[in-house]
Amino acid sequence: MARRAGTLTRIAGGAAAALVAALTLGTLAAVALRADRAPVLGPADWAAIRFTLLQATLSALISVALAIPVARALARRSFPGRSLLVTLLGAPFILPVIVAALGLLAVFGRNGILSQALVWAGFAPVHIYGLHGVVLAHVFFNMPLATRLILQGWLAIPAERFRLAASLGLGPRQVARMLEWPMLRAVVPGAALVIFLICTTSFAVALVLGGGPKGTTVELAIYQAFRFEFDLGKAALLSLIQFAICAVAALAVWGVSLPAGLGGGLDRVVARWGISGAGMRALDALVIVLAALFLLTPLLLIALRGLPGLAALPPSVLAATGRSLAVALGATALTLAMALPLAVLADRAAGWRSGGVEALAALSIAVSPLVIGTGLFILIHPVADPVALALPITALVNALMALPFVYRALAPALAETEASYGRLADSLALTGGARLRHLLLPRLARPLGFSAGLAAALSMGDLGVIALFADPRQVTLPMQMYALMSGYRMQEAAAAALVLLACSLALFWLFDRGGRIRAAT
Repeated sequence: MARRAGTLTRIAGGAAAALVAALTLGTLAAVALRADRAPVLGPADWAAIRFTLLQATLSALISVALAIPVARALARRSFPGRSLLVTLLGAPFILPVIVAALGLLAVFGRNGILSQALVWAGFAPVHIYGLHGVVLAHVFFNMPLATRLILQGWLAIPAERFRLAASLGLGPRQVARMLEWPMLRAVVPGAALVIFLICTTSFAVALVLGGGPKGTTVELAIYQAFRFEFDLGKAALLSLIQFAICAVAALAVWGVSLPAGLGGGLDRVVARWGISGAGMRALDALVIVLAALFLLTPLLLIALRGLPGLAALPPSVLAATGRSLAVALGATALTLAMALPLAVLADRAAGWRSGGVEALAALSIAVSPLVIGTGLFILIHPVADPVALALPITALVNALMALPFVYRALAPALAETEASYGRLADSLALTGGARLRHLLLPRLARPLGFSAGLAAALSMGDLGVIALFADPRQVTLPMQMYALMSGYRMQEAAAAALVLLACSLALFWLFDRGGRIRAAT
């Protein structure tokens, strides 16, 4: 194997791997060791486990089931504004959870437009809180993610296969069975797993829309064990149970998913036959319009309800915005500093070592960020005031939570770069910093920009660790917005939501745009 990036890369990659292991498994051990007594799970804890499994399963299944016809319609149709629509449909995934909750309440809440329409028609208003509210919010967040993943699978089917199917006289049902079903069998389990893991570790959605003890997830139960009972043993045990749920789900999906086996093509655009009927065009158009209304209406209502209150925002919101921006930028830098060395290390490694690096990079998606934050609190407390370090700790935990998504964006692009240009770089003796500067960073500009934007947007809207340890006078914007909602200051909360939405989208756009511009030069 080529020398790749040399000793400096091995050191950086090893340090990043050690840091990730310490922040996940190490903090969990710190919490468990500080427990004063053996943990005992009560009926409420078991109810939280059952609710977590139920809502995560329903959310994953419904998100994927709705995403399949949307992705199919987008793959089969070309129309003006299609690329813009695909981009906008991805906005909910980077949308701050607390903002999305406010938007969903504006549509489906007791005073939302749907409830008002039902009351006008003589029906009872919608009750959004509880299981159906949590599932609705998770579908809102994750259906766009599933759509993008499945759409990529559809576009990866060689166009020549559709030409061959047409030449053989295969109808739509035969095409679906011979071409589309194998792709779905390969793509859908992985998409469902990602959504299941995201929903399993959900905190803010259950906090806002759970509606009480019956709507408590394991992550929310961990928060309650910390915040109200300070039962570290129970929190550690719940975190282990949550980790076990995620691990079992990953193994189950790995056992049922199959490679697509669609073969290669010539990357030519070939017209599709058998989809030009008026009924099929109308059905695809209806699916796309309904998906756009479901995903974009809450965003529009956030903007309409937030604009009138911008001029009356209290100074605390502006100060919280500055703190959130600082945390987001810090988390972005930390995420890239961990993800890039890990991606290089995985490319250098072989066999199980490469798989181990990838598993370590994905580990944080199954570990409770509240446990990580509390573990850091326990470790820092003897030498410093953790409350004073709440914002840096939040940035560090946010960086770790974004790591799986950033790593998956960088690793394939880096592997392709090394496969294409690695031998040439070796012949020029490019190693270490020189290889990083002259080969990797220029070729990875586009995925780096996207990854940085994703990490910044996710961190900007996070409502997690900061809810445990922040001084009320030093909160971030999501926490300030939640305080306004709890105080029924909905006009100010809507304006704060608009600010948070604008900052999140602006950060994502700036980083993503910068990466694309750098890649084009």
